[in-house]
Order: sequence, then structure tokens, then C-alpha cells
Amino acid sequence: MTAFLRPFVLAAALATGAPAMAEDGLAGPYLAGRLASLEYDYSAAAEYFARALGHDPDNTSLLENALISEIGRGDVAAAIEPAARLSDLGQKSQIADLVLLTELVRAGDYAGALAALDKGKSAGVLVDGLFRAWVQVGLGQMSEATASFDAVAGAAGSRAFGLYHKALALASVGDYEGADKIFSGESEGPLRATRRGILAHAQILSQLERNPAAVELIDKVIGDAKDPVFEALRAELQAGKPVPFSVVNDAREGIAEVFFTVAAALNGESQTLDTLAYARMAEYLAPKETDATLLSASILEAQGQHALAIETYDRIPREDPAFLSAELGRIDALVADGRQDTAIEALRQLARAYPNRADVWGQLGDTLRRQERYTEAAEAYDKALASFAKEDPGQWVLYYTRGIARERIKNWPGAEADFRKALALRPDQPAVLNYLGYSYLERKENFDEALMMIEKAAAERPDDGAIVDSLGWALYSLGRYEEAVGRMEQAIELMPVDPVVNDHLGDVYWAVGRKLEAEFQWKRALSFGPDTEEEAARIRRKLEVGLDAVLKEEGAEPLAVTKNGN
Repeated sequence: MTAFLRPFVLAAALATGAPAMAEDGLAGPYLAGRLASLEYDYSAAAEYFARALGHDPDNTSLLENALISEIGRGDVAAAIEPAARLSDLGQKSQIADLVLLTELVRAGDYAGALAALDKGKSAGVLVDGLFRAWVQVGLGQMSEATASFDAVAGAAGSRAFGLYHKALALASVGDYEGADKIFSGESEGPLRATRRGILAHAQILSQLERNPAAVELIDKVIGDAKDPVFEALRAELQAGKPVPFSVVNDAREGIAEVFFTVAAALNGESQTLDTLAYARMAEYLAPKETDATLLSASILEAQGQHALAIETYDRIPREDPAFLSAELGRIDALVADGRQDTAIEALRQLARAYPNRADVWGQLGDTLRRQERYTEAAEAYDKALASFAKEDPGQWVLYYTRGIARERIKNWPGAEADFRKALALRPDQPAVLNYLGYSYLERKENFDEALMMIEKAAAERPDDGAIVDSLGWALYSLGRYEEAVGRMEQAIELMPVDPVVNDHLGDVYWAVGRKLEAEFQWKRALSFGPDTEEEAARIRRKLEVGLDAVLKEEGAEPLAVTKNGN
């Protein structure tokens, strides 16, 4: 965790100056706010801490938690008052400093921001140097700003940050030659390619009347990846249009880019609140730059705040090139929030608007498949595959998922063809090998090939409980009961509460004469809730009469007969 900010939960629970619980009217909202903060429920926390502040307006713990929750729910303007109050009370708080410094920049008061830095306010140890440099750009002090960017680039671990922002600053004041030298590596050695960096460099090359070089850069780094922003940019470049430099237009947007850069670097590596706070500051300073909005929404999804994520995705207008990415993200959040029907309708509308987008049709197919609407899912996958102009190895996943949908609607010839096609595109892919191999076992055919497939999958993913279960079941199906025991016991260690794995282990135990243990596993399988009543009824029947009798009733081969693969 960075030194920028204490975790939200600690700020709520452990900060000095916690409110006195005996005070009438304060305990309830404080405790409710604390609980909400533990769950990253920023909206509820903001409301509760605001109520608590009504009873104790100078409590520094409440003030800090109030501003944190306002930032979390995306209302940075509402965080200014508690941040200023903390400062007036003499309470040192880096999150309050961040808010106040950001507000000075938003207001265009670069002299005030520089003075605040000099007096000890900090936007965070990772950003202070770049913040100072951009403030100097805002003051027209380019020589001082260049020295500040160089100082950041010279510090351990921050070379790329310093050079990237130096290049953006040069471009923002029209020095495209200097910016290109940095991006190309001519002056300082090449920078690691990032999405924002490629976008900036392509725009810079266009300003230097080098559109073909910009197209070559995009093709080299982005390739055939579906990215609406780069698709639109590439079309303009190929048409010979001069593309303006728009990644950073001024110092305010430069500081927003600092916050976004750090948030993107921290994402997944640090406390998500740190990352979200920086992303929210970037949104506040540059609301039209959608990358920060997308990042904020993805962080909220990871925190389980699906309603806030949906609200954040909704900020991106339909005419923005990033709208499609935002809408797909919003739909994911709708699904996670349990609003599957709304998500499916949104996907259908998106598919009508973008009929040639395989990712839209694929996501529609996935959503329908998870709702067990397999016929509709297969039709969506048909559209996804039909949208491709040429075959590509990455298409294996669509054949695989369509194969699952087809298998569930009992179109086995179509399903088998899809699984085989997926393997042709991505040989030895473990998920496909396991699904096809297990399907053969269930169909009581191709036992030897099924075992070979599942063994390959297990070698690739030895800790995947579902695959290890398949391997144990393949050995059982071939009559190799003693070998099956070890594999099924390994599977139960990996998936101890899965009803299918417990049921399988019971069958294997029965096959080797361990009947009491078999009955125990079948009872466990029932307690974990089989997927269908048919499966549950079969387990209950095994408990009543034993596996041998059930197999006889079903007309299956008795356990004593070893499968030969024919």
C-alpha cells in the first residue's frame, strides 16, 4: 500500500478522534457508516457520516471518512468542504491535501497549488514531483518544469513516468519534435508502449505530417485488436487528415493524466481505494477523458459496487469512441448486480447498433448461456462467428462456447464439430479437452480417446478440480477403479463441496468395496444440492439399494465388467 492514504476501513475504525459512542444521536450513524465503509458502500457511508457530522462537526475522523466516501461515490466537489475543514483544524491528512490541491488546479490557481506544495501539502509520494512539474507548466515556467520532469525521470523506479509526462508537456506547448524524440527513443531510449502513449505518439506524428508513420505505429502495437478509439484514429490518419494532439491540452489535463497514470499503475497491485481516489481525481479534472471513467468503473466492479459502476459507465456519451467499451462494461455490471434481463436487452440493442462486432454477439451468447437459454445463445454465437472475415486462433473460444450451448440442446453432432474446431485452432486447450473428453464419457463412447484428452488437460492444469474429477471419472469408466480412487480423492480436496465430485467419489469408493465411505460421500453430495432433482433422486436411490442395483435398473453394465473402449 502506498503512503497516500489509509485503507477506508481503518480510517473508519481506528483513526484518532473517533466519536464518543455515548453521545445521543451519534452512535447509530457512525456505526452504520463504519459498516458501510467495511463493504466499500460509498454512497451509504457518505450519508451516514454526514449525519454523524451533524452531531459532531469538528470530529477529524468523521471528516476524513466523509471526504473519502464522497470521493468513492464520485462526488469530489462534495469532498472539498470536509477536506478544507480538516485543514482548518490543523489535521494532517494526505487525502484532504489531495482534494484541496486538485481543486486549486481545477480552478486554474497554479500559483496557489505551487505555494501549497511548498508549504507541505502532498498529493501523494508517487505524484508530487509530476504534480509540481505540471503546475510549473501551467505557470508558463517551462525551464523549471523540464527540470522537474527530469528529476522524476532520474529517480529510482520512475524513469518511464517522468519521460512520458515530459513528452506530453512538450507536445502540449507545441514542441512535437521534442515529444517525438522521447516517444521514439531517439533522445532517452524507448518508452514501454502503453495504450495512452501510443495514442499520444500517433497524434504527435500526425502533427509532424507523418501520418503513414502513425498508422504503422498503430498497426505494430495495436494490430487487429478491436479498439474503437484506434479504429477511428486510424481511419482519419489513412484519409490524410491532420489529427490534433488532444491527449493533454493544458496543465490541468496534464495533472489529470498524472492521476490516471498512477491509478493505472497501481490497479491490482495496491489498495483499491488508493487507485480509485486517483482515478476519481482524474475524472474530476478532465471529465471528457473516458479512460479514467472506465478505470473507476472497473475498480468499483472489483469492489462489488455494481450500482455505482453502472452509474459511472453511464457518464460516457453515446457519441464517444469509448462508448462501446463502456456499454459492455455496464452490461457486465448489470449481470453481476443480478439484472440479467436488463443486460440481455441492452446487449440485443447493442448488437443491432453494431451488427458486425463479434465481441458484442459473443457477450450476448455468454449471458444467454449462463441463463440456460441455450438455443438463443447458440444463435448469438453463430452471429459472432459469421462476423469474422478470416479465421483466427482466437476464435477457439467462440467455437467452444457454442459447442457447450449445442451440447445442452442435444445437438451432439454440432457440438462435437465445434469442440473439434476449437482444438484445431488451439491444440491441447485444457478446457476444451476436458469438456469433450467428459462428454464422451457421459455418452459412453470413445473411452480411450476421452482418457487421453483428459490426461492432457490434467497435465496442463493439475490444480483444476473439475479436470481432476474428469480424469478420475475416466479411469472409473474404463474399469480402472483402484487408479480412480487417488484421482477422485485429489479432486475432492480441490472441490470439497461440489455435489458432482462427492457423488463421483462415492461411486468410486463403492466400486472398490468401500461401501460405508461411498454412502457417506453420497450423503454429502445430497447436502450440497445437486443441480437437478433427477440427479438428487439417483443419489437417494443409490443410498437405498446400492450402486450395483441402480446400474442394473438403468440397464447399464455391471461394475465387474471392465470397459475396453469399444
